Amino acid sequence: MKRREILKALSMVPLAGAIGNSGSLVQAVQAEPLSERDVFKEFGLRTFINASGYFTSLSGSLMQDEAVRAIRESANYFCRLDDVQDKVGARIAGLLHAESAMVTAGAFSALMLGMAGVLSGTDLKKVSKIPALDDTMKSEVILQKAHNDGYAHALSNCGVKLITVETREELENAIGEKTAMMYFINYQASLGKIQHEDWLQIARKHQIPTMIDMAADLPPKENLWKFHDMGFDLVCVSGGKFMRGPQSTGILSGKKELIAAARLNAPPRGSNIGRGMKVNKEEIFGLYFALEKFINTDQDKEWKMLEDRIAVIAKAAGSVPGVQTEVLPLLLINRIPTLNISWDKSKIKLENLSANLRNGSPSIEVMGGPGGSINVTTHMLKPEEVKIVAGRIREELSGALI
Repeated sequence: MKRREILKALSMVPLAGAIGNSGSLVQAVQAEPLSERDVFKEFGLRTFINASGYFTSLSGSLMQDEAVRAIRESANYFCRLDDVQDKVGARIAGLLHAESAMVTAGAFSALMLGMAGVLSGTDLKKVSKIPALDDTMKSEVILQKAHNDGYAHALSNCGVKLITVETREELENAIGEKTAMMYFINYQASLGKIQHEDWLQIARKHQIPTMIDMAADLPPKENLWKFHDMGFDLVCVSGGKFMRGPQSTGILSGKKELIAAARLNAPPRGSNIGRGMKVNKEEIFGLYFALEKFINTDQDKEWKMLEDRIAVIAKAAGSVPGVQTEVLPLLLINRIPTLNISWDKSKIKLENLSANLRNGSPSIEVMGGPGGSINVTTHMLKPEEVKIVAGRIREELSGALI
């Protein structure tokens, strides 16, 4: 046996002792492995080729191999959860140009825990009161009207009142003794009248903490540290999208004292609002190794690969008479090459291409586009799936020619 196998075997001594006198430790370690089980088949679940994107409803992204290996390795040993958050958080903070960081149960959890930390500080009595805020606690969060989307609910879950503004003058007038934080959503920046720098300048002037939500705003990878360098006190990002860590993870990073306060509102502690937001050691390690892989990946090379994949699908679809293809302009959120495929309805009779692809074999998920068209992305495709998607789309389109 190799040294590593012996060490693992020793950790199993109590179990091995139950085998009986006729068995030995070595025999226990070398026992036949459990037979492989096809979990999707066993539960009657449909799997599909993901040409849509890393959406939560589609189970996010496929984890990086490095993340999966980290999960498997760390599942074999015990470790104190706070120690894992300390060590891994310090590594993450270094990569993100932040003072401190923690792994959360998704970006929504990062928003809630960050908000709770701002409200409580390190006062355990205040920690135990959230979301039932008392008169000694600040209770208002200011955000732009255009930034008041569904995810701001993470903040109101902590008991705060959301104060929406549109202009700089309204922002100045809204700031008062109850203002706990100023909140900014990166992907909605172009819809608001106050941009990042002005938002931060006003917050600094009044000494108010700031938080930015950039959950799905990768790539570019520089966004991971851009907002820390800019001056935001807290930054929230998802771990299970383009980064390809566990879907159940996110990162809250920022000022040391605010992260320390956020952790008082999080597991493994109880009597707090975040007790249900557990992140186990396996997920924490998995997230870190996915993050490290993402940062070290050649971004330009990967982008070129995605564009080349889009070109393969565009060529196949465009070979059908009456079909138009267009690469859509990039958005701040889910910033990836996206192909729109539409067709002349006088030449092609096709009621629901998305449904046809979903119900076909193999099953393929795409996004619906305007006017019955479809949108296709390629970053979640395995290399061998690109031609499969291209072929199936061409097959459906050509088969519907009038």
